[in-house]
Amino acid sequence: MKKIALLFIISLLAMGCKTKEKVDVVKKIKKYSIEQMMDNEQVGGGSFSSDNSNLLVTSNRSGIYNMYTVSTSDGRFTPITASDSSSVFATSYFPKDNRMLFRMDNNGDEIYHIYMRNLDGTIKELTPEKGVRASFYGWSKDEKSFFFSSNKRDKRYMDVYEMDIENFTSKMLYENKEGYNVVAISNNKNFFALSKTINTNDSDLFLFDRVKNETKKINKTLSGNSAADFSIDDTDFYYTTDADGEFASLMKYKIATGETEKVLKKDWDISGSYFTNSGKYRVTYINEDAKNVIEVYDVAAGKNIELPNVDGKSITSVGFSRDESMMRFYAGGSHTPSNLYVYDLKTKKQIQLTDVLNKEINPDDLVNAKVIRYPSFDGVTIPAIYYLPHQASKDHKVPALVWVHGGPGGQSRQNFSSRIQFLVNHGYAVLAVNNRGSSGYGKTFFTMDDLNHGEKDLQDCVEGKKWLAKQPQIDADKIGIIGGSYGGYMTMAALTYTPDEFAVGVNIYGVTNWMRTLKSIPSWWESFREALYKELGNPHTADSIRLKRISPLFHTDKVTKPLMVLQGAKDPRVLQIESDEIVAGVRKNGVPVEYVLFDDEGHGFVKKENQIESNSRILKFLDKHLKKEKPLENNEL
Repeated sequence: MKKIALLFIISLLAMGCKTKEKVDVVKKIKKYSIEQMMDNEQVGGGSFSSDNSNLLVTSNRSGIYNMYTVSTSDGRFTPITASDSSSVFATSYFPKDNRMLFRMDNNGDEIYHIYMRNLDGTIKELTPEKGVRASFYGWSKDEKSFFFSSNKRDKRYMDVYEMDIENFTSKMLYENKEGYNVVAISNNKNFFALSKTINTNDSDLFLFDRVKNETKKINKTLSGNSAADFSIDDTDFYYTTDADGEFASLMKYKIATGETEKVLKKDWDISGSYFTNSGKYRVTYINEDAKNVIEVYDVAAGKNIELPNVDGKSITSVGFSRDESMMRFYAGGSHTPSNLYVYDLKTKKQIQLTDVLNKEINPDDLVNAKVIRYPSFDGVTIPAIYYLPHQASKDHKVPALVWVHGGPGGQSRQNFSSRIQFLVNHGYAVLAVNNRGSSGYGKTFFTMDDLNHGEKDLQDCVEGKKWLAKQPQIDADKIGIIGGSYGGYMTMAALTYTPDEFAVGVNIYGVTNWMRTLKSIPSWWESFREALYKELGNPHTADSIRLKRISPLFHTDKVTKPLMVLQGAKDPRVLQIESDEIVAGVRKNGVPVEYVLFDDEGHGFVKKENQIESNSRILKFLDKHLKKEKPLENNEL
């Protein structure tokens, strides 16, 4: 999309140009079907083959996620799996041959198992224990084994194992009896970085010495700490901490002496850092105003390398070949889905391997979101990401939606969303609110919603609605609220506790009974259970009084506005009964309620046919109850 032309069009609309000029702009915007919008391919991952000729990726081009190889020379895709039920997620090529690892659960139940595809195409399940969850942790330095976690010993805790890749026998390296999270393993396998969650922001970091059988605490104060990586020679351990400020810095811990040194500090959170295979580069991710900023540091040269130019798009993730000669990366933005590229670090040649935007979509019709900020009821500044339809103007006001992210503690990001772009393309403005309690804006902001969910965070969303109502292009009487998971809870809280604020609500697998949800936390979340209790409340104590008060299920009589609920039957986090009961309760009020249930989905709809169904139903619901007008018959707005 030509950015200058787009900004010119938006500025004309904002300044209030002549009616004829506005009409001309509106006529140029094409309305796309959900089938067209969801036909944007989603590609993820990218493990280099041993000879760098291919990347192993995950794509949903078949309708659900499957595993593919992509030629690094010409972008040719070759399907490797052809599942038509459970999604397949690529993990990694083997270090020295073209065997492959991947993971798969049962239609969204999150009980992942690890599988291997042999050179002859046969599939072997490497973690076959029924009801046991396993996760890949990485390859050993000698490339003869890989590490993985499993809760087969105790469903509550993830132990760490090493699997030999010749005979595929495994042995336990770390028995996790204390509820730690194993977050990094040294190259020599002698040190394990352990994390102990204290609350949703703070955690303690430890180093476990397998040789001495000793565990040392690294952080001196209660703070937000996260493991990054070990140095190649295992003399230093890198981690991030917000101990000395609002945002996380990158630190180095000298294992022999216990001395610490600050390596990198930014005005935003450093969200992660790691070394490439031989330590030539250090890759660091910075969460800059809801957008990834990536730095690749050449260790020997002592400076960052210059990253490829991608015509105004943001590089969102990178990965390196084992010989560190090539880098794959994704680049995109709020207005364009991310494409996969490869980059030769010596020749500086880059090749675009994918073109994931549906060819039927004119990129100029998509909206480039902007970050805005508004004051909440108590003066706290709330950041948000704003999508304004091209066809909106003072003379052509549009309805709007407050979008609430998942979590608690999530963040709406400046990434492409087919769902949001679909709604915006059909004439709905979207304000993706990062209410207090969202990550990425400092530890004080992050903890502001502790033990007041459904109260101050809800008021931030209400103030977002009021900000929208003041915009000259917005129809102030037609503003709804939508969100998934925690955002679904906020939707129900808004309709329940502020029934006059929003015209409609769309609840996507949202919590409605906090006591039941907190009592039914999946077993493998045991290490995080107490942190959730500290943030939200303990359902087994007097906190249950407050949890009942903020649970919409017990106050459905207050809901007066049209409601839509979407749910996956396999969801292990927000159980189906949550949605069943909230729908039944609200229907007693005689309020319009639409319920969409998918038998083959979990916490998030990953099958393309279900994404099409859910989003088309959302649009029809909004057109009927928010726009209150029949959809246009033709494809021109």
